[in-house]
Amino acid sequence: MHTMSTEMKNCIANCLTCYSECLSMAMGHCLELGGEHTRPPHLKLMMACAEICRTSAHFMLIGSDHHKHICRECAEICAQCAEDCEHIGDMQSCADACRNCAESCRKMAA
Repeated sequence: MHTMSTEMKNCIANCLTCYSECLSMAMGHCLELGGEHTRPPHLKLMMACAEICRTSAHFMLIGSDHHKHICRECAEICAQCAEDCEHIGDMQSCADACRNCAESCRKMAA
């Protein structure tokens, strides 16, 4: 049986928070506001971020050694998503969730 470190539990929580935040923000806030918020590159990035966060959490939860590769990619996508959300504006909660996840995933990938 594999025991999970506190660091991994925190990373899973941050990934699931980011997944939820990106998905709900994109499908609610962004679609309602329109304009820059609904540009295809932005929405695609938010959907990619949500999915890689969900996948990272999944890989850690099942105890896969491959979580390090997934977490490395997750950190990169989350950092990019945070920048994009801040650039567009009025999306600070999403940017913060992405930054927290990126930081956790960088530690898990190390």
